[in-house]
Amino acid sequence: MKDLEISCLAIGEVKLIKPPRFGDSRGWLFETWNHRTFAASGIDTDFVQDNASFSRLRGTIRGLHYQTAPRAQAKLVRTVRGSIFDVAVDLRRSSPTFGRFASATLTAEGGEQMFVPSGFAHGFCTLEPDTEVAYKISDFYAPEHEAGIAWNDPEIGVDWPLEGADPILSEKDARLPRLADARLDP
Repeated sequence: MKDLEISCLAIGEVKLIKPPRFGDSRGWLFETWNHRTFAASGIDTDFVQDNASFSRLRGTIRGLHYQTAPRAQAKLVRTVRGSIFDVAVDLRRSSPTFGRFASATLTAEGGEQMFVPSGFAHGFCTLEPDTEVAYKISDFYAPEHEAGIAWNDPEIGVDWPLEGADPILSEKDARLPRLADARLDP
């Protein structure tokens, strides 16, 4: 049995994961989550909910979203169809990487996944039309703890791959505050 291929991104707690695929003339199969295998690789998280999103157009940005304590969420994100530029921003005030981000491209074809620990904001930009994203989360949705940061906060400095186009945003995401004004855990 092949092992998970896990690499740390710019912020070590954020990880890019490439599960082994087993293929033949029919196609392929891979485990997107196996608690025992992931725990042996240092990701020992209990996920309680699966979410999915569909974005019709390229350049759709969703995020940067998070939940505050005690309902903070870790996420395991993958693309089911299409591809995304995935981003995690460190919101832990005591961290030496506070306000910095890690990013990776996740594709349905490649099967890459990003592990985003609790204490991070998460968002993504679709790189092609009709993109579907699936993700596991470690705590249930709690509207009273829901928060977010502006996708284009210059203090964070994410270089979104929009190729000069305007992003497609929800009204809610278009109104998110900058990191300096965001509701963060102490």
